[in-house]
Amino acid sequence: MTVRPSSAFAFVLLAAIGTFARSAEPSASVTTVSFDSPSVGRKMAYNITLPAGYDTSSETRYPVVYLLHGFTSNYSAWAQLGAGRAAKGLDLIVVMPDAGNSWYVNWAESDEGQKNAWEDAIIKDLIGHVDSTYRTIAKREGRAINGLSMGGYGGLTLGLRHPELFCSIGSHSGAIGFARAVGDRLRKGETVQSPPPAANSDKPNAQIQIEGFQSRAERSPKGKIFLKAEDADAADPFKLVLAIPKEKLPHIYVDCGTEDRLIASSREFAKLLIENNIPFTYSESPGGHVPAYWSREIGTSVALQYLIIKRSLAAQAESKDPKP
Repeated sequence: MTVRPSSAFAFVLLAAIGTFARSAEPSASVTTVSFDSPSVGRKMAYNITLPAGYDTSSETRYPVVYLLHGFTSNYSAWAQLGAGRAAKGLDLIVVMPDAGNSWYVNWAESDEGQKNAWEDAIIKDLIGHVDSTYRTIAKREGRAINGLSMGGYGGLTLGLRHPELFCSIGSHSGAIGFARAVGDRLRKGETVQSPPPAANSDKPNAQIQIEGFQSRAERSPKGKIFLKAEDADAADPFKLVLAIPKEKLPHIYVDCGTEDRLIASSREFAKLLIENNIPFTYSESPGGHVPAYWSREIGTSVALQYLIIKRSLAAQAESKDPKP
């Protein structure tokens, strides 16, 4: 199922062609980087891939795509799902950050002395660190964000809360209805807070190179994510997308597998965009909420967002050229 025909088919076709054309090239290598994140009061980590020509050029700057992981996952996930393969042959930096089980929002209330400003950790600390460390195109036209499941919700929510930072935002199998569901519970007078620890939640994950942030218990914020329904509304993509003037909206990309338990919210979001005449790219194809689906679709989404970035940069350059 593909909706909003405008340029969606052309872009998906070009993305598929681009992925096929790069198939013989080696995957981009992945490096793990640590940095200080004042917003959460700890050192954090991210994986990054750099384009093939990065080390041979001292002046060229590159656009960046940020890929967000899902709930119970971590910054190593996207590399395992093929982000390096998806980026091969593209003049593109891919950053894969960690945010624990935070839902990528600033928590309304934190317990046990924690700092849980996770939106700020991405928007201020991470992007600031990446732009100051690497030769990025540090402006809206050179930056995109995407994610899977919880990260799909995060990609849309962060992108819609900060449309001045991203020219393209996206969601794979996103839990897009998360904030809306929490808001409905708060309107009914229910209390929403961190769930009790799961079995073996204190067992560290050796893949995660972040001291004191390796077990599920450590990675699950303590406190309340939203105190009032209005807090949830302020992080609800369904509400955010209607509050931004259409000319300021980033490009929106959404995909989901037809056997995915979360597909209803992706379809509802697509319906909302159609009803409000908001351009977007949407795709459904066979698959569930599983790594096989994300490994297959990441090549298309990265290629598509790269094309949107190139288009945005070209449009900006053209607007600055003096007319003859």
